[in-house]
Amino acid sequence: MFALRIDPAAPLVIVDVDEVLAQFVRGFERFVVAQGYEMRLERFALFQNIYRAGETAPLDTGTARRLFDAFFQLDPHDIDVAPGAREALEGLARGATIVILTNAPAGSRPARARWLIQNGLPYTLVVGSGPKGPAVAALAARTRGPAAFVDDLLPNLDSAAAAAPAVARFQMVADERLRSLAPAAPDRHRRIDDWPTLAAAIAQALRL
Repeated sequence: MFALRIDPAAPLVIVDVDEVLAQFVRGFERFVVAQGYEMRLERFALFQNIYRAGETAPLDTGTARRLFDAFFQLDPHDIDVAPGAREALEGLARGATIVILTNAPAGSRPARARWLIQNGLPYTLVVGSGPKGPAVAALAARTRGPAAFVDDLLPNLDSAAAAAPAVARFQMVADERLRSLAPAAPDRHRRIDDWPTLAAAIAQALRL
């Protein structure tokens, strides 16, 4: 998993994909609507926002999960890049190693890799599952330089804080419709929801 090209002397930026680099919910919403369902953004919980037309209760988790898996199986390319993300990583990559760390269904790595390359984000990709702290710690251990980690989900940031406390942590929610719904913990993880400001904060944290 970690046979990666990471400069042992350079700073490291570890970045999530969905709702950080990619506006995943917008792309998934288009897919859901095409299947005859509705997406109502009422909670920061993906499966609880999918409804059959006209119904008041969300889809059961099993049906929602099957839609999610089908979206990835169809090689999803209809996902927008978060505004400013491409330019931000291009700038950070001049002085740091960039690694993309994403949780996604089994077998989705080729589709994720194609999406990254097609959208000008040709960085090393690691696909995992579960809390991201152990992966963040293992990646950060490969460099003597400082490291930063960006994710939208508090459990992943908390996991990183426990496993790799020296890594600077940032919360980012790319879709403006989700920002007011997303739990935040600014006392534990700095929250910045636009890429130009976030890139400057990461650069400062890594002393770039």
